[in-house]
Amino acid sequence: MGNRVCELFGIKYPIIQGGMVWVSGAKLAAAVSNSGGLGLIGAGSMKPDLLREHIKKAKNLTDKPFGVNIPIFSKYSEDQVKVALEEGVKIFFMSAGSPKKFTPVLKENGCIVAHVASTPTLAKKCEDAGVDAVVVEGFEAGGHNGRDELTTFVLIPQAKKIVSIPLIAAGGIATGSAIVAAFALGAEGVQIGTRFAATKESSAHENYKKAIVNAKDTDTMLYLKSIIPVRLVKNSLTVKIEELEKRCADVEEFKKILGEHAAKRAIFDGDVDNGEIEAGQIAGLIDDIPSVSEVFDNLIKEFNETVERFKSTDFFC
Repeated sequence: MGNRVCELFGIKYPIIQGGMVWVSGAKLAAAVSNSGGLGLIGAGSMKPDLLREHIKKAKNLTDKPFGVNIPIFSKYSEDQVKVALEEGVKIFFMSAGSPKKFTPVLKENGCIVAHVASTPTLAKKCEDAGVDAVVVEGFEAGGHNGRDELTTFVLIPQAKKIVSIPLIAAGGIATGSAIVAAFALGAEGVQIGTRFAATKESSAHENYKKAIVNAKDTDTMLYLKSIIPVRLVKNSLTVKIEELEKRCADVEEFKKILGEHAAKRAIFDGDVDNGEIEAGQIAGLIDDIPSVSEVFDNLIKEFNETVERFKSTDFFC
């Protein structure tokens, strides 16, 4: 499975763990890195001092490469970048903002930069801004999404036509066979979120993990399109959100319903009735809470089995 993504990040497998809020702490990131992938600390739910703690902890848990994911729109993003550089982090996955904002300073400091894009056009802008790789994320993905609602398998080949840097596919990927499919369309790596959210090393509450396990095929939807699109598992909160959306409520009404830290309530505190259960459509395929190493074992086994099946099958009659 070695390729440009493996070479770029110094990893064994081109599998990156998504930097999810309230989920991706040092323990999860280190476990992924120790398994041969690239673990990311999700800075989106961390103040700068807490991010520093997690970076230090990750260094004690792994001697393998790991990185940080920083949402650019965060009010702490500049301080988070500063802290990560001070702690010697060399791999940055940036999202939710212009790649031009931090890429120059990160490259000046000898860092490897990847950026998340939801359309081929945005992927090209990332390349033009000087990033080393781009994560093309379809709207199957959990959490915050692009407004254009391009699916992963539509996004990958279109981005491949206009981008020369390595593509990392994200959204709807939780199996080895899905990795094969993403590679067939032009990706050289995958970023996996929801599958790693429901693991033993995830810092999320057990109630949140069980909500993912219990989710069926149509139990997630894209909500809050008028504000910031986010894919959530349906619950009592999403019923209220739908009611507001039907009558075109204003932003203040949505804020009142959501309250403070809606994602934290569900993901970290375990209130899966009244909080935002961020998860991707692939949740309908997840039915257990294994360790990260078990996830990797299954991914690699399924990947190899799928490749072998293709070798032995004549698809054209």
